[in-house]
Amino acid sequence: GWAGEGLGASGKNRHVCHAAARLEMGSLWEEFNRLGTEMIVTKAGRWELEWPGGLQRWGGTPFPRPSLRRRMFPTFQVKLSGLDPLADYVLLMDFIPLDDKRYRYAFHSSSWLAAGRAEPAAPGRVHFHPDSPAKGAQWMRQIVSFDKLKLTNNLLDDNGHIILNSMHRYQPRFHVVFVDPRRDSERFAHQNFKSFSFPETQFMAVTAYQNHRITQLKIASNPFAKGFRDGDPEP
Repeated sequence: GWAGEGLGASGKNRHVCHAAARLEMGSLWEEFNRLGTEMIVTKAGRWELEWPGGLQRWGGTPFPRPSLRRRMFPTFQVKLSGLDPLADYVLLMDFIPLDDKRYRYAFHSSSWLAAGRAEPAAPGRVHFHPDSPAKGAQWMRQIVSFDKLKLTNNLLDDNGHIILNSMHRYQPRFHVVFVDPRRDSERFAHQNFKSFSFPETQFMAVTAYQNHRITQLKIASNPFAKGFRDGDPEP
């Protein structure tokens, strides 16, 4: 549904105080959330399960092309309303730890168990939507998709990807920032943004899927994994 209030709506600039964001594919996010969503984080060059380039076949057997990044699936997408059509906005995302624990997966009980204190936080980064800045009218005209956002567990990453610790839980956050044309705009920075969190998008960062039901649901619902579905015709 619509997350109309976001975080700290009181005292916000009039260009953002009425902003609302609706999470797209909400039912799919809910389905993953009920199972315990897992997102793969890899170092550059690893083989992956979600292949942005699709599948190749060799002798009738599907195999992935190597990729240098990991994209989120489901993709984080929102529909915006309540922006000033003529004002400029920047849209961005960040990821915050949900707690101070690291986890392990217990296969005998198909559940996640706390396994100690969290590792030191990875370098905090944000991902700017590549169309930023843009007019409110443009942002509201169509669904905003963060399909270029990439996750990694490489602490030395120099490609600007979001760095996460594996076996840790995260909450994605979405931010709408008004581009204030005033010369002293930094004085009003705390008033010029509005943030949104959707609890159903929480996930565990992993280097390989732990819950086989998550693997099955990713294959069943991800268009890039269609070659792994039984009965699919040759591409």
